[in-house]
Amino acid sequence: MDDVSAAAARIGPYVHRTPVATSATLDAQLEASIFFKLESQQKIGAFKARGALNAVLQLDEPAAARGVVTHSSGNHGQALAYAAAIRGLDCTVVVPDDAPDVKVAAMRGYGAKIVLCSQADRVAAMERVRAETGATLVHPYNDVAVIAGQGTAARELVEQIAGLDVVVAPIGGGGLMSGTVVTVRSQLPEARIVGAEPEQVDDAARSLESGVIQPATGKPTLADGLRTSLGDLTFDILAAGKVEVVTVTEQAIVAAARFHLFRMKHLVEPSGATGLAAVRELGAEVAGKRVGVIVSGGNTDLAWLD
Repeated sequence: MDDVSAAAARIGPYVHRTPVATSATLDAQLEASIFFKLESQQKIGAFKARGALNAVLQLDEPAAARGVVTHSSGNHGQALAYAAAIRGLDCTVVVPDDAPDVKVAAMRGYGAKIVLCSQADRVAAMERVRAETGATLVHPYNDVAVIAGQGTAARELVEQIAGLDVVVAPIGGGGLMSGTVVTVRSQLPEARIVGAEPEQVDDAARSLESGVIQPATGKPTLADGLRTSLGDLTFDILAAGKVEVVTVTEQAIVAAARFHLFRMKHLVEPSGATGLAAVRELGAEVAGKRVGVIVSGGNTDLAWLD
């Protein structure tokens, strides 16, 4: 938790303290009090700005001089480019060739050099860039500095909303959820921690159930930000933190994203909408509870509306 608190101080000048939103309609439907931490309104449109900044701002001068590199379907790439620009560093992002155009355009807009590859080749392609350029890897999630930065979102949430019984966040590679675990287990040790994951890419659920990291399924999902498997650091933190995983259908994800957009007037990408979908899946289990949901991002081309 000391690392998370230090990260909050370090990145504070460069990120938003994002608002928390509620919906009387949803509260009535679920007979609960649901609080949405809107990281969709964060710098670069996602929580990823927190972790990337915390990592980049701590690089020593020799490492910074070589530039930074990562692989990302969009949000971490944008975040790293944003953080690199603050320090005036070169940034290269290896991007799956099926990533949403809006995210690729945004990465370029923040100054990143883009290297396109297949989804399966993203790690190998990134390693080739590292070998060629000497750039410093800032991993999307399996990095202590990144995890500490992501934990600042939950740190703000528990400061903004007292007495949470349940905290929900999406799980892809596990960086956001790992930071959430560190914060919530420190500040609200009795709270239930729930990870939201698409059924199509349920590797986190299978990993925590089996006790062994499972590979990503490779199946398509509208929640493109959640297609990666857990890393060794994030797996260990999620297992130690006794995280539950609720998997949700593509239809439930779309319904949740539509609710955010049309009822709450918030633009939320499908990955970010998995939290609401998971809360709805829990149904009666959250009745009478105070539930905090971290909405991870809002970068979307709205293709899911079809």
